[in-house]
Amino acid sequence: MGGLSIWHWLIVLVIVLLIFGTKKLRNIGEDLGGTVKGFKEGLRDFPAENKPADLAPNPISSGLIVAGTIAEKVKS
Repeated sequence: MGGLSIWHWLIVLVIVLLIFGTKKLRNIGEDLGGTVKGFKEGLRDFPAENKPADLAPNPISSGLIVAGTIAEKVKS
């Protein structure tokens, strides 16, 4: 008990196919695949100097201590 067997998943798949149809599901899959492909291309074309990790200051080297949302300047 508690888990779904293969028969439960097959019944769900048949119901989804009856409701949406194979053509509509294929179109949704193509749209989703195109979106993921575009996102990956956008990440690849993103310049290295503009990546978020490079934009964030290093709290140790910049002398900032961050506590929650408040940053205080450390006096050395």
